[in-house]
Amino acid sequence: MRRREFIGLLGGAAATCPFGARAQRSTRHIGALLPMAEDDPEGRATVAAFEQGIAERGWTAGSNIRIDWRWAIDSPDKIKAAITEFQALSPDVILASTSRSVAALRQAMPTTPIVFSMIYGPVAQGFVQSLAHPAGNATGFTAMEASIGAKWLELLSEMAPGLARVAYLCNPSNPGPLQPYAAVEAAARKQAVAVALAEVQGPADIEAVMTSLAREPGGGFIAPPDGFLLNYSKLIIELAARDRLPAIYGLASIAAQGGLASYGVTASAQ
Repeated sequence: MRRREFIGLLGGAAATCPFGARAQRSTRHIGALLPMAEDDPEGRATVAAFEQGIAERGWTAGSNIRIDWRWAIDSPDKIKAAITEFQALSPDVILASTSRSVAALRQAMPTTPIVFSMIYGPVAQGFVQSLAHPAGNATGFTAMEASIGAKWLELLSEMAPGLARVAYLCNPSNPGPLQPYAAVEAAARKQAVAVALAEVQGPADIEAVMTSLAREPGGGFIAPPDGFLLNYSKLIIELAARDRLPAIYGLASIAAQGGLASYGVTASAQ
């Protein structure tokens, strides 16, 4: 399923969410937490597809539905500030697309319906009871199975036959994108490839990882779907191109930026 179609379905889920007593309002109110910056192409495409999805079900932003978008919500402090704001605004339903956002929302607003997208293992993280019967106040979609980590390493090995060392980029404060790492480790043992977590919290950390990988032949990296990494996608692409590092990008929006083929960098997006 294409991402725009996926987000359109999410729009339908939010528009038909059981609002209970809140449905008595003449105008419904949606709050949305997005990890991308407001000028990010992925973010703009998400908003356009979402608004199209709800419009097809009779809801028009600015008319009978109000949507408060909150952009670049990619750190614990920003999540806390946005939730505090939404507690005062009291939206009918909140959309979220990172594990940290969903976890914080469920704790701070346990009676407000939450619709999530692109969440790793919502059952394993305790967000829902099961995929068939979510229970609680959260529901949504998951497009990521942790076992995909093995496929990422397999693809990286195919595109770089001399692969010897792999860095798995991650932000330690975001647990969701770490879930495929166990599958990456298991696949690496079979292929005799050294793999390690590369914790990054900003541009300096990212550059240090790339520089270290480039010191010897056989280096490569995996950038899993992660709102934090998405905000540094331009930097990651530029550094990978500079150091001629083979890479797997878990988000199509990262892989599509910067004309990767012209740099000789190979990428694969889900």
